[in-house]
Amino acid sequence: MGVDYYEVLKVDRNATDDDLKRAYRKLAMKWHPDKNPNDKKEAEAMFKQISEAYEVLNDPQKRAIYDQYGEEGLKDIPPPGSNSGSSGFNPRNAEDIFAEFFGSSPFGFGSSGPGRSMRFQSDGSGIFGGFGSSDNIFRTYSEGTSAMPRKPPPIENKLPCTLEELYSGSTRKMKISRTVLDANGRQVPETEILTIEVKPGWKKGTKITFPDKGNEQLNQLPADLVFVIDEKPHKLFKRDGNDIIMNHRITLAEALGGTLVDITTLDGRDLAIPVTDIVSPGYELVVAMEGMPIVKEPGNRGDLRIKFEVKFPTRLSPEQKTALKRALRG
Repeated sequence: MGVDYYEVLKVDRNATDDDLKRAYRKLAMKWHPDKNPNDKKEAEAMFKQISEAYEVLNDPQKRAIYDQYGEEGLKDIPPPGSNSGSSGFNPRNAEDIFAEFFGSSPFGFGSSGPGRSMRFQSDGSGIFGGFGSSDNIFRTYSEGTSAMPRKPPPIENKLPCTLEELYSGSTRKMKISRTVLDANGRQVPETEILTIEVKPGWKKGTKITFPDKGNEQLNQLPADLVFVIDEKPHKLFKRDGNDIIMNHRITLAEALGGTLVDITTLDGRDLAIPVTDIVSPGYELVVAMEGMPIVKEPGNRGDLRIKFEVKFPTRLSPEQKTALKRALRG
């Protein structure tokens, strides 16, 4: 069938006229070439394809032919006003279709004529026709200047993650509720599931942005939705950059004579770490490569740093004191 017009507009095959208008409105504003100055070639192609898809699916006759025969069937449609011959379907200018929705190009060029531009009005008023008052969101402003609908600041939400999730990575499903505009410009509720792939080593403050997933409101673009990584406290470990810190309590005898530290790592491995040095005040045992993954250095990790607290005995017998003095003399 070639290009799937339903897929282009992101609607199903039972889409109503309102569904088509809503889909076209959203995609045309996103892909208008003047809104994509850094990638104008791709935007122009997408904008043209979106307009062509809408023109076919919004016309009952063309849609019926397309549903049955695909693009090949459209080639047999005679042009308007033709009594004979068949030159095939010739799509209208994409800017003309855009003008039917928004009055004229709000970005400074198109069917409204060279040099003419539109200015966004905060009250939603306009002087051009469309599909109802909700579509009249642009108004003539001045020659040679243009303005775009305002985009609100991003909406930020915390995404609490366990240290285990930030160590190994995880997939989080977030259900969001927001309002969108229907074909008549009314706000209607919508729910959506967003998937967030938490990467191993991500830190507190890492931001994941979902463009245009905020509420849709008349006269402005939808805000971006941003999730900000936050770390839940851990009962044993504390993060310090790419390192992991843990406190471990030992007896005075262990501090002087050595011991083993048994640890279950954040990914479930059991480690038995020998302590052979004398543990003096401020001593810290560093276990290399047992810290957090380093995002920018795949395969590399920070360190595990063990800080010791020595538990001194509360009382010693005379014999123990004598034995200690003898052992530690000199």
